[in-house]
Amino acid sequence: MKFHILAVGNKMPDWIKEGYTEYSGRMPREAELLLVEIKPEKRVGKTTIQLQQAESERIQAALPTGCHIVALDETGRQATTVKLAEMMIRWMESGRDVAFIIGGADGLHQNIKQMAHEKLALSALTLPHGLARVLLAEQLYRAFSINRNHPYHRA
Repeated sequence: MKFHILAVGNKMPDWIKEGYTEYSGRMPREAELLLVEIKPEKRVGKTTIQLQQAESERIQAALPTGCHIVALDETGRQATTVKLAEMMIRWMESGRDVAFIIGGADGLHQNIKQMAHEKLALSALTLPHGLARVLLAEQLYRAFSINRNHPYHRA
């Protein structure tokens, strides 16, 4: 099974790349973590809806076929890491890949939120989008560690 992170934004600082690489590299083959960077729309002369729509089209084009879609959104359900580990078990048992979608600076278009099977909030705080991908990668690794009784997670 694969966990895909579709993240609007490219040209991330090195510390973002290094943080993501650290945690994605720890994931085992049976729970591979893959990042797809979606080019953000140029902001000049466009409304928020136009920006979101253009990015939405790019996201949909990059979505793997038949995957379980999780939109990361501030209005989504907040879960503890233990709950995330339980969700991971459910996702892995389904046999489908999972795609997490991180929107751009203006968030996700409504059609992405509607097509998602779940909405999840990483925090009630507003996070930089690059940091969100690092945080998600770390939490997925932590959830996997919990499910494998690995000592990484010490609650």
